[in-house]
Amino acid sequence: MAERTSPTPDQHDDGGGTAAAISGGDGSTSKRVRINDEVTEHEYLDNGSLKRRKVDTGEKNGASDDDDEEDDEDDDEEVVVPDKVTAETAGDLYLETIDRKRLDFDFEKLCSVSLSNVNIYACLVCGKYFQGRGKSSYAYFHSVDEDHHVFINLQTLKVYILPESYEAKSATLDDIKYVVNPTFTKSDIAKIDKVPVEAHDLNFKPYRPGFVGMNNIKQNDYLNVVIQSLAHVGPFRNFFMLENFEGKPELVQRVSILIRKLWNPHAFKGHVSPHELLQHVSAISKKRFRITEQADPFDFLSWFLNNLHLALGGSKTRYHSSFIQKIFQGKVRIESQRITVHADAGDRLRFEADAQIQANEMPFMFLSLDLPPAPLFQDDADKNIIPQIPLQSILSKYDGVTTHELAGHRKRYKITEAPPFVMFHIKRIIKNNLIEEVNHTVVTFNSFALDMGPYIEGATEPILYDLVANVTHESVEDKHVYSVQVKDKSRDEWLRIQDLYVESIRREILFLSESYIQIWERRR
Repeated sequence: MAERTSPTPDQHDDGGGTAAAISGGDGSTSKRVRINDEVTEHEYLDNGSLKRRKVDTGEKNGASDDDDEEDDEDDDEEVVVPDKVTAETAGDLYLETIDRKRLDFDFEKLCSVSLSNVNIYACLVCGKYFQGRGKSSYAYFHSVDEDHHVFINLQTLKVYILPESYEAKSATLDDIKYVVNPTFTKSDIAKIDKVPVEAHDLNFKPYRPGFVGMNNIKQNDYLNVVIQSLAHVGPFRNFFMLENFEGKPELVQRVSILIRKLWNPHAFKGHVSPHELLQHVSAISKKRFRITEQADPFDFLSWFLNNLHLALGGSKTRYHSSFIQKIFQGKVRIESQRITVHADAGDRLRFEADAQIQANEMPFMFLSLDLPPAPLFQDDADKNIIPQIPLQSILSKYDGVTTHELAGHRKRYKITEAPPFVMFHIKRIIKNNLIEEVNHTVVTFNSFALDMGPYIEGATEPILYDLVANVTHESVEDKHVYSVQVKDKSRDEWLRIQDLYVESIRREILFLSESYIQIWERRR
């Protein structure tokens, strides 16, 4: 029997979990560690391979360490290592199985088996979503059946090793947690429009944060252009990137995470899917806006901003009662004269305007602009010519002098309070019960220094606005195709985004497309 040596002070188990390695006579090194009621022995053989086996401690049968002291006299000294160290060591073995290229956290957080949205975990090996991590959960069965062991809770961002069910706390998981829930600081936001950033995805393909494509899952380009436009309205973007919306309505939370993903400089892929937001929009709009059916971008923008306004605690009647209204809402004065019809002695109709003028001041979120009717008949020389009109000409609707006849009334409009961001809706798609007509007249404009002074009451000097986003329309085989032009302020460049396609575009040719919705920012 080999003489037992007294352990050095470093080898004593003082409750702090100090570990000791004992050399065997065969040249191998063995180490015993206690995890709860079980001891695992690790043997590192001469060839460097790891051999691990369980060793019965006797504690499960009620035996204590003192009872087994004589029986263990010939054994190597037992050293207890805390659970935390052992869990991290075992977890590191499984972290190598993570496949980041298969991870996609843009889909709605539903279990792939039960379709439940409660307590959802994502498998970091295959990317599928499962509910729970207990012994009867779908994630547990997946880990056993498929030999996939690393899961992240999509709510708490904690990573667990299954089926053992302990938390992995390796720093190598931080990039995955950031992709699930990107976060930004005030200093990060301050640099967005000033410092150019070029990031790379997992395939080393470059992309610009904030100017990435969005998946057109089926027919959702109408939503893509609206989100892309609003994501470049500075105060709107900053609000949804910085604020904590825990406990707020689901719509607000999903908008926030989508905008943060659009601006994520550490993304695994150079595009984003709006699937999670689309599913919620479809549900709360009672399927008015769907993934599988194209809608009008202006209809969606109007619905979207009003529902965000209400979700943020805004009032249906009070002016500027939410952050959304403080950005986009202004006031316009509407003067209205009723037109009456009289018949003279010759049975001829005579239209007369009442002397009384009714004036009302109304809040607005959008300014609608009317295009002149397209000519019905064209000769051979003019049939290929697309009519054009300057933006200032259709803006004259709001100069307070130009009259418009509508529903038996003659009306004049004048802006009394201009918002920080003004949105134009150029009415080129006319729908009636029978057909849908599209006016292809091109609206010409400069993308900077639009003077709104002539249309704002009390303005004595130019009030300048610069273009932020321009949603455009195109007819392709009797179908509507929408794209958006947005400005990269950090580079003073314009880009055109149509679903997944992102390309540069010259400032001088922005107006050549059929503008449908425009967002302009007031200069400070």
